Amino acid sequence: MTKRLTIAIPSKGRLREPTWSLLDASGLSPQEPGERVLMAQCRNADVDILFVRADDVPEYVQDGVVDCGVTGLDLVAEKKCDVDVLLRLGFGLCSLQAAVPTEDSAHTLSDLDGRRIATAHPHLAATTLAERGITADLITVTGSAEITPRLGLADAIIDLVSSGSTLRTNGLRTIGTLFEAEAVLISRAGVSHSESVKTLTTMLSSVVNARASRYLMCNVPTDAVEAVSALLPTTGSPSVMPLATVGIVALHALVPAKDIWQLLPQLEGLGATSILTLPVERMVP
Repeated sequence: MTKRLTIAIPSKGRLREPTWSLLDASGLSPQEPGERVLMAQCRNADVDILFVRADDVPEYVQDGVVDCGVTGLDLVAEKKCDVDVLLRLGFGLCSLQAAVPTEDSAHTLSDLDGRRIATAHPHLAATTLAERGITADLITVTGSAEITPRLGLADAIIDLVSSGSTLRTNGLRTIGTLFEAEAVLISRAGVSHSESVKTLTTMLSSVVNARASRYLMCNVPTDAVEAVSALLPTTGSPSVMPLATVGIVALHALVPAKDIWQLLPQLEGLGATSILTLPVERMVP
């Protein structure tokens, strides 16, 4: 009998819905749980999903309670758990930043040396500051750190930032980034080679890669193929196919989605016509 793979995912918060969407898009077809259900099964694979706090996922994985988990890279670093990061998932992007009141004289991270800093991430803050040779008095808080400078509890804060709107609302400005984070797939150290974990990683990565790519199709004059191929931000060679119209070929390629904005006008400038870009469902390099 095949052992079922167990995955811990966040039960709430900003990572829950994107994680559920990724599992569904990968073909696992997870059964939608009720509000109070703590575990669900997948229809298309021997996989069970456990819903826990994102903060607890690293420890559940480290202790072997589950085989894999999805959580923030910042939580993995903060908990200092012995786990392997198998895959960056491309959502939940944020950064650990230092911020001070707008009227403060500090402008760089080095200006924080010797000052009081409030943070909910004491281990990660201490490590990243030490790497920069900065010594500070860290004050651990469990709630919102943004209010502490106004209360006189700290001179600055170190906190996770997505858009920066919360900092601005509370009269703070960033003076530097200490750590870049996003959602990651993790496993207990040393088990990433198991077939079930490798299969899960492959299926999730195929969706992550696809979401970051677009399938580009266009018609190109024969004498412009070399210039268009050189322009394309892709590691592989594009597919070039003859058309009924003499002197024109069809060119197909996978390109990064982030480059489409700049790429299309440049292709048009080289004479490309009938330009189409399509989403990709799955992609295994």
